[in-house]
Order: sequence, then structure tokens, then C-alpha cells
Amino acid sequence: MRHRRQGPKLSRSPAHRKSLGANLATALLEHGRIQTTEAKAKMARSIAEKAITLGKEGSLHSRRQAITLLRNKPISYRLFNEIAPVFKDVPGGYTRITKLGPRPGDAAPMVLLELSREVPVAAE
Repeated sequence: MRHRRQGPKLSRSPAHRKSLGANLATALLEHGRIQTTEAKAKMARSIAEKAITLGKEGSLHSRRQAITLLRNKPISYRLFNEIAPVFKDVPGGYTRITKLGPRPGDAAPMVLLELSREVPVAAE
């Protein structure tokens, strides 16, 4: 049953949706901004904001929860050491969505999902 399941289905299985959300949130935290569809951005925003809130806590338990949420240890380390301190005094709203218009191929509404404060980009 679907009781209390939030968010759009995105024509994917539950496991695929969860992986997609984790991957988009990881990309956002790694690069600072990503371009994607509006529905995917709204899903990734909620995961990224939960991760940043965990990063602000800084406890061992919140570190383990963030690793579980993002499925990427190097990005979770970056979250706690570089990203969370930037948002230390911000009570919420760590991301912003800017509409870009329709995608040329299928007219899907495209957006730019970015962190609301400037964070140094990870060395690649």
C-alpha cells in the first residue's frame, strides 16, 4: 500500500527513485549546482536539505545517517567539513530552484538546483 509515501513516482520503482534522489543530492553537494527537471529537483532538494541539517549537527550518529542517505562517503565527509560550516547560522532553505524553461526534446520543465550560499567546489 502507498500510505504516507511522499513525492512523485517518476515512472520508477521505489529502489530506483531512492537511488536517483541520492545521486542527484550527491551531485548537488559535489558541484554546488545541477540542471535537471523540476520534479527531480524537488525530490533531490528534500534529500540535500536533510543531509545539510545532519551536517550541521555534527554528531557521530548524524554522520552515519548522512552516509546512509547519500550513499557516498567522500561527499558525506565534504558535507561535514566544508558545506555544513557555511550554513551554520542558517535555519533552513539551503537550496534554491531557478526555472530555465522547457527542454527542447520533450518540453519537460527544466530547472537549475543550486545551494543558496557559495561553497568551494571540490577538487577533481
